[in-house]
Amino acid sequence: MNERRDAATGTAEPMAGGGRMDCVTWATEAFLAHRNLLFTVAYEMLGSAADAEDVLQETWLRWIKVDLEQVLDQRAYLVRIATRRSLDRLRTMKRRKEAYVGPWLPEPLLTAPDVAEDVELAESMSMALMLVLETLSPTERAVFVLREAFDIGYDEIAAAVGKSPTTVRQIAHRARRHVDARRPREVVSPSQTRAALESFQRAVETRDLQGLLDVLAPEVVLISDGGGVKQAAPQPIIGAGKVARMIVSGLGKAQIALAGEPTVVNGNPALLLRVDGDIDGVIAARVEDARITGLYYVRNPQKLTRIASETPLTLR
Repeated sequence: MNERRDAATGTAEPMAGGGRMDCVTWATEAFLAHRNLLFTVAYEMLGSAADAEDVLQETWLRWIKVDLEQVLDQRAYLVRIATRRSLDRLRTMKRRKEAYVGPWLPEPLLTAPDVAEDVELAESMSMALMLVLETLSPTERAVFVLREAFDIGYDEIAAAVGKSPTTVRQIAHRARRHVDARRPREVVSPSQTRAALESFQRAVETRDLQGLLDVLAPEVVLISDGGGVKQAAPQPIIGAGKVARMIVSGLGKAQIALAGEPTVVNGNPALLLRVDGDIDGVIAARVEDARITGLYYVRNPQKLTRIASETPLTLR
C-alpha cells in the first residue's frame, strides 16, 4: 500500500495504487513543494496566519480538481489559485476588522533567525510594512505583494487578479507610490534594530523614563492590539513623552515583574514580553536613525499561537 500526504497538515495517509490516486499523489507532491511559498503569499496579503492556512486548504481542494497535464507552470497556477482565494477572504476580513475592538495588528509569526538576514523577505514581512499594506485596496495589495515581494510577472499577476496586464501595471505603479510614501525611509540592519530593542528593554524593565526617552524618536507611535480580550490603548499613542510616561506609569501602578526576551518575529528582531513569568505579548519595532519610530504590541491571545514554533517562509 502506498501513502499520500495531506496537503494542509503534511501527515501521511494510506492509499491504494493506480488511477486517480496516482494523480492525487502527483498533485500532493507539487502542492507540498510550493506550500511555504503559498503560505507566505497568503499571509502577506491577509496578515493572519489562521486565514492563510484556510487559503491553503481552499487552494488544495481546487488544485486536486485541476487537470495537471494541462498545467504548464505549476508554481504560477498554484499562486493564481491562492491569490484569488486570498482576495475573496480579504474582502470578508474587512467587515471583521471594522468590528474589531481597538487597533488591529498583523498576527506575529516566530521565524528562524536567518530570515532576518534576507533583506527582501524581512522587509516585506515587517509589521511596519504590513500595516502600510492595510491601507491599500484588496486588488492593490495583491498586485503589490506579488510584484514587489515575489517578483511575479505582470501577465501572471493579471491572470491571478482578473485584470489586463496594462491595468495591472497601472495598479502596481499606484500601489508602489502609495507604499513608498509611507514606508521607512531607510533599510535598517537587524543588528541596529536589536540594539534599539535592547535599550528599550533595559529601560522598560528598570522603569527608566529617561532611558525610554533616549531610545524613542520624538514622533514615535505605539499601537497595541488586545482585541478586546487584553487591555490595550483604544487609539495609537503618539509622541515619545506620552509613550514613555504611559509605559512607566502603567508598570509602576501594576507592580508587576516584566521581562523581555529577544526573538525574531516576521523576519525581524522583536521582544517576547512576559509578565510574572507568563507570556503577555510580542513587541515589534520600526527603527530609523538608531531610534524607535514605531512600536507594535500584540497582546491578543488569539494572535499569539504562532510564537511557540517557527513558521517557514519563502519568497521563491
